[in-house]
Amino acid sequence: MLQNIRDNSQGWIAKTIIGLIVVLMALTGFDAIFQATNHSQDAAKVNGQTISQNELSQAVDMQRRQLLQQLGKDFDPAMLDEKMLREAALKGLIDRKLLLQGAEDAKFSFSEAALDQLILQTPEFQVDGKFSADRFDQVIRQMGYGRLQFREMLAQEMLIGQLRTGLAGSSFVTDQQVEAFARLEKQTRDFASLTFKADPSSVKVGDDEIKAHYDQHAKEFMTPDQVVIDYIELKKSAYFDQVNVSDDQLKALYEKEIANLAEQRHAAHILVEVNDKVSDEQAKARIEEIQQRLAKGEDFAALAKEFSQDPGSASNGGDLGFAGQGVYDPAFEDALYSLNQDQVSAPVKTEFGYHLIKLLGVEAPEVPTFASLKEKLSRELKTQQVEQRFVEVTKQLEDSAFEASDLAQPAQELGLKAQTSAPFGREGGEGITANRAVIQAAFSEEVLDEGSNSTAIELDPETVVVLRAKEHRKPEQLPLESVAESIRGQLAKEKATAELKTKADKLIAGLGDGSIAENAAHDGQTWKLQEAVTRAQEGIDPAELQAVFRLSKPQAKDKPAYGSVVLGDGSLVVLQLKGVNEGAAATDEEKQQIRRYLASRAGQQDFAAYRKQLEASADITRY
Repeated sequence: MLQNIRDNSQGWIAKTIIGLIVVLMALTGFDAIFQATNHSQDAAKVNGQTISQNELSQAVDMQRRQLLQQLGKDFDPAMLDEKMLREAALKGLIDRKLLLQGAEDAKFSFSEAALDQLILQTPEFQVDGKFSADRFDQVIRQMGYGRLQFREMLAQEMLIGQLRTGLAGSSFVTDQQVEAFARLEKQTRDFASLTFKADPSSVKVGDDEIKAHYDQHAKEFMTPDQVVIDYIELKKSAYFDQVNVSDDQLKALYEKEIANLAEQRHAAHILVEVNDKVSDEQAKARIEEIQQRLAKGEDFAALAKEFSQDPGSASNGGDLGFAGQGVYDPAFEDALYSLNQDQVSAPVKTEFGYHLIKLLGVEAPEVPTFASLKEKLSRELKTQQVEQRFVEVTKQLEDSAFEASDLAQPAQELGLKAQTSAPFGREGGEGITANRAVIQAAFSEEVLDEGSNSTAIELDPETVVVLRAKEHRKPEQLPLESVAESIRGQLAKEKATAELKTKADKLIAGLGDGSIAENAAHDGQTWKLQEAVTRAQEGIDPAELQAVFRLSKPQAKDKPAYGSVVLGDGSLVVLQLKGVNEGAAATDEEKQQIRRYLASRAGQQDFAAYRKQLEASADITRY
């Protein structure tokens, strides 16, 4: 390629290109060209700090996944507006960058030790109540993070949390605000309602209306952005049959294994504690008295039950069971291992007090044969070698994929087979295409636009893949025929609801001026009366409940206030507010709860104002 450029540098192609560059520089200046080049990988710059295109792609992907989870599996991903997603994600990243800068300016900090402690105590990273490194890796991989990336993200979250807490924690509310809120919260209302059901089946929607809606909302009827990838999958398990271990290696490991075996000693003891109430001299005198009684022939177990102050063993005659070396206090262990069967030691001093120790038995270690351990030792040695081999091959795969223009070369070098995925979108697919790191790589600029191979992606501790884009299926307009019926249903529902709204407006006007009787039935519907309804009343549609409490207080008992509300199913409710009732006085406990709630809300408002202030005073450039 370079030679071709050299060969043609004097030709008409080169001269044309140079001419275009000269014109471009004259029009825009050198700075503009260099700036365009320098910022090709940047999404934005906030007070001099960069937000990369890769960060933005990751944020868009995460936002898309969250939306799809909220909207349910039946939602069509094609309905998502990519431009709006991108703009929202970029705004979120800019806000985050501003808050991190604010936290840094305010000298907030979070230590590595505190971060470690937070990770260790997070329930999602625990198995049976204890931190599990495997579980930790599994969870953060599903989130699309490596360990260092996750720690960095978590540290940033903690800094932002400190900043938020610092601002929100300074908010306060007055007694008058608490009283006013309590009165409103405990207020109840008496109202009546008429419910009119929408009937979309009775509404006609013309083909011209469907076509007009289709044309006006064209972006809503697009196929999803999809990609097909080729990939090479590297499995650690494939290398187990490729490594061999010798008998000499196994025997060396066997000797090391049995060298760690030790005899177990069965001990019992009598403990007299040294504490605030019993001095060292007193405890020593007591243990010597017990020793003398033993010398006269009294039973050790009986004396332990009577005098030992070890709650864990006294009731069992001082029996501590079998244990190997390294379990007991060094002085206790030295005395135990100097005893013969059924022998009792002289008084032994430890940090707990004074002991009399009896050796009840000795259990020699059971040394397994080489044959019985051979398979286990072979698996351990192979695992070590396979781990090392897997690391080497992963590095080889990454280097080969970086240098190659496709996956054929790395696949041939490593004896692997390139596979092809089914088409999948940014919400993911099945198998490896459900992995967030794979999705992010597949839709990255490097892979999708530049046609490069990806870096090695760790799916789990046993699997690594490298991928490249085989086909990019860009969004296309869905044909009108495929979406016409869904548009027809939507428009019919909207029309039916609009007709109900017109009818309701006329009814409310007539009720207000008295031309329609207040309690008369309408279209076969009678008023449904509800009394003393609270803001959290069960059994009433939340939208209807909110509308009732938004109505103004009636001017008089014989002049109710009217309103209407459209429910989620398209039906319409006409509301007649008859009265507003003041609630009982709030208790001290309720006032405390209200105070905390109002302070929290005020703190959130203060934090939102602080964010706006940061944005207003910041130097932000979007590319």
